[in-house]
Amino acid sequence: MSTCDLCGVSSDDASVLLTWVSALERGARKTYCDACSRAHLRAMEGKLDSEWW
Repeated sequence: MSTCDLCGVSSDDASVLLTWVSALERGARKTYCDACSRAHLRAMEGKLDSEWW
């Protein structure tokens, strides 16, 4: 079971979790669903912490 750290959506379906993104921010592992990942792609590529999104 994984939960998106941005919007709170949860899933335990392995095929859905393949599209999710994980990141390491200040030593903590963050997980984001595919919808949040697409919405904040430029910020992720710019390596901005999620608190700046």
